[in-house]
Amino acid sequence: MADPKGFLTTKRETPKSRPVDIRIKDWREVYEDFERTKLKDQAGRCMDCGIPFCHQGCPLGNLIPEWNTLTWRDDWRDAIERLHATNNFPEFTGTLCPAPCETACVLGINDDPVTIKRVEISIIDRAWEEGWVTPQVPETRTGKKVAVVGSGPSGLAAAQQLTRAGHDVVVFERADAIGGLLRYGIPEFKMEKHRLDRRLDQMRAEGTEFRAGVNVGEDVTVEQLRSEYDAVVLAGGATAWRDLPIPGRESAGVYQAMEYLPFANRVAAGTLDAPPITAEGKDVVVIGGGDTGADCVGTAHRQGARSVTQLEIMPKPPQSRSDAHPWPMYPMIYRVSSAHEEGGERLYSVNTQEFLADDEGNLRALKLVEVRNEGGKFVPVEGTERELHAQLVLLAMGFVGPQREGLLEQLGVELDERGNVKRDASYRTSVDNVFVAGDMGRGQSLIVWAIAEGRSAAAGVDAQLTGRDVLPRPIAPTDRPIA
Repeated sequence: MADPKGFLTTKRETPKSRPVDIRIKDWREVYEDFERTKLKDQAGRCMDCGIPFCHQGCPLGNLIPEWNTLTWRDDWRDAIERLHATNNFPEFTGTLCPAPCETACVLGINDDPVTIKRVEISIIDRAWEEGWVTPQVPETRTGKKVAVVGSGPSGLAAAQQLTRAGHDVVVFERADAIGGLLRYGIPEFKMEKHRLDRRLDQMRAEGTEFRAGVNVGEDVTVEQLRSEYDAVVLAGGATAWRDLPIPGRESAGVYQAMEYLPFANRVAAGTLDAPPITAEGKDVVVIGGGDTGADCVGTAHRQGARSVTQLEIMPKPPQSRSDAHPWPMYPMIYRVSSAHEEGGERLYSVNTQEFLADDEGNLRALKLVEVRNEGGKFVPVEGTERELHAQLVLLAMGFVGPQREGLLEQLGVELDERGNVKRDASYRTSVDNVFVAGDMGRGQSLIVWAIAEGRSAAAGVDAQLTGRDVLPRPIAPTDRPIA
């Protein structure tokens, strides 16, 4: 155990955010550095519970009490070893994961939970600073070749595990740079891309090969892929976005979030001077109340939007846990992200009925109506219709599954009832030697689940290619979050 009285004597504390008027002028991460003495005190709040429910909240099975104790003891070198034992990329989860481990923390039953996520990112940041993160080159090679299609967190996790197991791994990415949504989708202010780049350098040094700008199914045929590789891992994500087919959808100024956000990534990276879709000087409306919607809000602020409004069809969540989400479930509560701190307005229980355009076809407003839930259906409230001025609308309503055209259709893999790629207990698809990991098989989910799936799918591939059972399998395909 860390500090035996830490949870009694120390209150939860997190890093301060950089001032809003400063941070919206750049693309850097929003949080200031956290003093190591304070971080040590926060790690000391961990009670090292007899039954650590934080494990249950984390699909990776992170050894949270162990590395909390090691951090409190200033044993940072052992702390990163315990962290890396279950998580290939703690810098990704430490910045992007909503931390279901914290909502499952036993201390959170009647107090503020341990700042698990802050301890995690601090451990990996210290490890990079000290040079403790080094390539793990396999001692022997199996001679087996594996293709990983998709370079998001699940694909990268599978690739790293398989490379370290001795296989020759090639990662294909259709975008012009490796990283999937980590590269083109997650704003820089949430995770600066140097975190991704240095991890990719480590993977290259270990032997993983990356091929960007290759659309498998077009640039490389399915026949080529299956003939040249002993196994294929599909990790292309759930990229089929949910649309809003209402009158006026064709108006100029209505875009999907993932049509908008990648341009901002390119501007922040210095590879694009100005985005072709910009919020500058416009009244911006973001439809969708989730993380992607918040990413659009923060990006619009940095581009100089005149106003930003985020719409959500669901009612405003409660400030604290309701009876519907008792501990240790992940609660549906009102949350304020760094983007929301920067300004704008959030409207709940509203539905968009129509996009209104001017005589030239350019978006000028939305027609809204308030709604109430009746028997699971959202019913308009009579007399609440109104217009909301907007010159840019961003649709951030989630994703409905993987893109079927191209690779999946050519492979002929079987889909499940939700339209995701069907897999067995070892992550095998219906096609021989083809596996699937991440959102392509699970559906839209969290980054921590993607990494866990990548690690688990790698274990299935390795077992089939070698007959051994040595790689960790943190989750089964049927596992679901506590919700």
